[in-house]
Amino acid sequence: MKRQEKDLSELQSLIEAHFVQRKKEEEELIALVNRIEKRRSERAEQQRIRAEREKERQNRLAEEKERKEQEEQRKKMDEDAKKKKALSNMSQQYGGGQKSDTRRGKKTTEREKKKKILAERKKPLNVDHLSEDKLKDKAKELWESLMGLEAEKFDLSEKLKRQKYDVTASSYITDPPAHSAGSPSHGSPGSASLPLVH
Repeated sequence: MKRQEKDLSELQSLIEAHFVQRKKEEEELIALVNRIEKRRSERAEQQRIRAEREKERQNRLAEEKERKEQEEQRKKMDEDAKKKKALSNMSQQYGGGQKSDTRRGKKTTEREKKKKILAERKKPLNVDHLSEDKLKDKAKELWESLMGLEAEKFDLSEKLKRQKYDVTASSYITDPPAHSAGSPSHGSPGSASLPLVH
């Protein structure tokens, strides 16, 4: 009987030590999940800031290019006007050709300007969401692990309760309690009956 009590006590100590370690692991897992979530939030904020800065930079570049193109166009128009004035005496002979060249030059400039503006509006493909998905999968995996630990803890606790009950029941069968104060004790000294453990 003492041997059974000792074995049960040792088993209970082992289970308690096991769950102390499990509790520590659970806390570490929860801390890891929190760090992952914090890092994901920080990455999202950094990406948002970078996107805003990149957008501002692209806008500045577009405005600068447009300003330069407009300035170049004004200079070209001024030069064309000066040439046209200088050749006014020869307008009958060269006017038509000059006008045709000027129109073609303007059309080419406008077409190139539109192409540049469209190219500046294109945004690069964002693939950062792939790493965020991996972080989400890791968090899900850790959460499922925590749920498994809770289930394992419950099962072991129930097993310990059943073992305590079996030992107590066995002690009552092999060494029943005395029915009266005057009845002699059965068995060896020290083999006292255990109360029922709930």
